[in-house]
Amino acid sequence: MTDTKTVILDGAMGTMLQSRGLRPGEKPEIFALSNPQAVEEIQRDYVKSGSRILYSNTFGANRRKLDGTGHSASDVIKENIAIAKRASSEAPGTRVALDIGPIGELLSPLGTLSFDEAYDIFKEMVVAGADAGADLVVFETFTDLQETRAALLAAKENSTLPVWVTMSFEADGRTFTGTTVSCMAVTLQGLGADAIGINCSLGPKEILPLIKEMRQWTDLPLIAKPNAGLPDPATGSYFITPEQFAAEMEPFFELGVHATGGCCGTSPAFIKALSEKASHYGSKSEQARRNGICSSSSMAEYGRTHLIGERINPTGKKHLKQALLEHDMDYIMKLAIQQADAGADILDINVGIPNVDESLLMKEVVQAVQSVVRLPLMIDSSKAEAIETGLRYACGKAIINSVNADDAKLEEILPIARKYGAAVVGLAMDRKLPTTVKERLEHARKIVSRAEKAGISRQDIMIDCLTLTVSAQQDQALLTLEALRRVREDLGVHAALGVSNIAYGLPDKSHITCAFLNLALYNGLDFPIINVNSQDIMDTVTSYRALNGQDIDCKQYIERFAQQQTMAQSTEKHENSEGISLEEAIIKGLGQEAEKATSKLLETMDALDVVNDRLIPALDKVGEQYEKHLIFLPQLINAANAAGRGFDLIRKKLPKSSDASKGKIIIATVEGDIHDIGKNIVKVVLENYGYDVIDLGKDVPVNTVVERTIEENARLVALSALMTTTVESMRRTIEALKKSGHDCKVMVGGAVLTEEYAHQIGADFYTKDPKESADTARRVLGK
Repeated sequence: MTDTKTVILDGAMGTMLQSRGLRPGEKPEIFALSNPQAVEEIQRDYVKSGSRILYSNTFGANRRKLDGTGHSASDVIKENIAIAKRASSEAPGTRVALDIGPIGELLSPLGTLSFDEAYDIFKEMVVAGADAGADLVVFETFTDLQETRAALLAAKENSTLPVWVTMSFEADGRTFTGTTVSCMAVTLQGLGADAIGINCSLGPKEILPLIKEMRQWTDLPLIAKPNAGLPDPATGSYFITPEQFAAEMEPFFELGVHATGGCCGTSPAFIKALSEKASHYGSKSEQARRNGICSSSSMAEYGRTHLIGERINPTGKKHLKQALLEHDMDYIMKLAIQQADAGADILDINVGIPNVDESLLMKEVVQAVQSVVRLPLMIDSSKAEAIETGLRYACGKAIINSVNADDAKLEEILPIARKYGAAVVGLAMDRKLPTTVKERLEHARKIVSRAEKAGISRQDIMIDCLTLTVSAQQDQALLTLEALRRVREDLGVHAALGVSNIAYGLPDKSHITCAFLNLALYNGLDFPIINVNSQDIMDTVTSYRALNGQDIDCKQYIERFAQQQTMAQSTEKHENSEGISLEEAIIKGLGQEAEKATSKLLETMDALDVVNDRLIPALDKVGEQYEKHLIFLPQLINAANAAGRGFDLIRKKLPKSSDASKGKIIIATVEGDIHDIGKNIVKVVLENYGYDVIDLGKDVPVNTVVERTIEENARLVALSALMTTTVESMRRTIEALKKSGHDCKVMVGGAVLTEEYAHQIGADFYTKDPKESADTARRVLGK
């Protein structure tokens, strides 16, 4: 453990600029170009109050948000960095951070912005900031881990500046896209972030337990930049005093958090009180106690057995080979869902077939699989380029399958593993197969040694002692098991093993496979690569987990066998299935299957009956799961899009005189507010419930909302606001709609709103999420 002085950051910028003339809807970054003195005065006040790192006024200075302003991102960043540099001279040693926020659009598959384009946008900003003289880069207020990864990679690959990253969480410990604290910490540490933490959304009391959890998963310096408590339900304003804020921040100092500051609702007075309180403490770095393999929302923590699903591997699978050749991602997504449903903890992804660009195909398959399941991935290839591509697009911390003890292979693959923070499977062989325990151990030791020298932690190393078919090399089975035990005991690393190989060429393979799996688990195998859709294999694993204590109180065992769950006996059963129901296709987010199921239903049902009796109830079920936090935003959007495929087919089938629309809804982000992610999500859900949604966009003038509502004769208007400063625009819009005399209802939503405040400004309905928006639409417009 090491101690250093706590670093004091600055506080809010937007509200401070408004007191100096920033108009609603005006971009702070552009405001600074004509009002540099106002920005500099604010930043000087922060330095005088104790800030020793100033965030530049560049949060939204990306080319998407600046489009149409006549200013380039590079020029805006250059000018704002210069302002911050001048202000930093108020106290020698004060550093300037290039402040970068989210782009403001959802990355695919939730939205249309690609990972590569997001990377390029962030790269432009980082290069401009570095050239302008920034001392470090800070990415803040992110909620999508994949967008965060794009940002961090852009910074690490295009500058030498330190990079700090903070994300915004809800009180339940997840971002609004479902990212968990543990997955964020493990992923960003692996990618090389220099410090990580939490900012915005919550006050100090709410963020503290999340920071404590983060400390368990990382040994990086931590950052805490909370809001000034929670907003007043009646006004949306923050109300705690600077002294109260500083008092609530004291536990962060006791925890040893490296850097603290304020976000929404804070001011130089808050930073002064914080600085005075922090002077009695120092920051601390500690060794993380927990680790694992993860996606953005699912952690396979080290210390227990984790099952790796083997079925997305074309070896011996003609249907999968054909799907890969034809880029049939729906088939591959079904394989992923089947394995997730069967109990896989991690999915192996192998796309190695002849005559294809394996890297491009790996990217396509990784993105498709991640769109429908939340599991971590194992990137499986013999080609370094394909491995790196898979790791680049795999959201979370993945596993590489594999390296071996050959020097050329180690030199080629280990740097890639280090760059992306991946765990690595090492085959206990070189260019030829070993035949003894001794040979396997020698190869394993070499792999472990070289991996550690490359900067890969021993806890991220998995050794595969090689499963050879018992029908041809019968003596090798027990040698593999002995080597596995020695690897675990002598080297202290994990063990992975492709179990199914043991029974190749034998009849009734499951008997041999399950017996061998049992022995391997007993000898320490913690990452078995298996067919999780085999009932016999999963019965074996369930029984083992009950016997070794991983299944507390035998709950999983009882659930599995008491309910007599029906599971697939073989891969062929799944590959030859006749399809799934419309409800299941929607819940799983399978668009092609939803379209097929809809087409089949239309053979025997009226089109509108399919909408009302099948499509809508399925979406309702998805909404219920979302409200209960059983699924998260990615799954909600995928389900809505899958339903959309069915609804599009119904529109084509309806007679021209028919209308499947359930009514018109005007939707808009209010004047002065340029945030539209929430609005866009609600739009997708409402459209796929069958409503005709007329999207007016963001920063929409009051008169435009009123005129279009009357013109379209819409009976429901949906208004969104994310900023406390634009809630007044929402009130004025509602007031104008009421005065127009048009018969319509108004529902409102947004992070700054509460139900009480929504009613105070005249709204008819407050909707906290997309599901409530759909419920309200049904209430107003009828079924």
